[in-house]
Amino acid sequence: MCGRFALTATPQAVRDAFDLDAVDPFPPRYNIAPTQPVLHVALFPRRGGLRREASLARWGLIPGWAKDPAHLPLLFNARSETAAERQSFRGALRHRRCLVPATGFYEWRRTEGGRPEPFLVRPAGGVVAAFAGLHETFLAADGSEIDTVTILTAAAGPRLSAIHERAPVVIAPAEFERWLDVGGQSPAGIADLLHAGLTDAWEAVPVSDRVNAVANMGPEVQERCEGRPTPEGPGQLSLF
Repeated sequence: MCGRFALTATPQAVRDAFDLDAVDPFPPRYNIAPTQPVLHVALFPRRGGLRREASLARWGLIPGWAKDPAHLPLLFNARSETAAERQSFRGALRHRRCLVPATGFYEWRRTEGGRPEPFLVRPAGGVVAAFAGLHETFLAADGSEIDTVTILTAAAGPRLSAIHERAPVVIAPAEFERWLDVGGQSPAGIADLLHAGLTDAWEAVPVSDRVNAVANMGPEVQERCEGRPTPEGPGQLSLF
């Protein structure tokens, strides 16, 4: 599943892509990992109605009913096929959907020898994509609030499945409003969006295992790894 991703676009590019009034400055992030703060876009009640805004949240959803997050698994992904039934996600799927800006994600392919090989999977041309997300605000015992988010995944298409069987759900810009409209669209009304079809057309770049270490946060983690064999067979990807 999606356990690392990147957001290397400028704040201006994110603002334009998501039709936001403003986005706070942030540096390019090449290796975002679970438990780190991530940008997410949702509708928030403001004077005069709902407004689309971007804010930070911890990557790893904590359900509102949780008593002690330390006893929960790290919910950084949610399977789209079962999110409507799972106690951890069904409330957020109905009432707290969001978009997570990204310029690519990392996935690891298992080789015959068992060694995982990392790939950067990204849309062409530096486009800012929108992962389908769910967000929750957890009220801690000391009264503090923790905003959290998870990314929905689905079965990978025939091309991307050459690397991994799962991929993030990506929401097309034309569907942003419908996805975020939790008041007017039930989970059944947005079920047709819960697939990974858009990522199947993205480009995959073999990268070095520097991305494996969370401490490696610079652009070098996205450098192409020369000499890496490409996926073979019906699911072959077009690689740079």
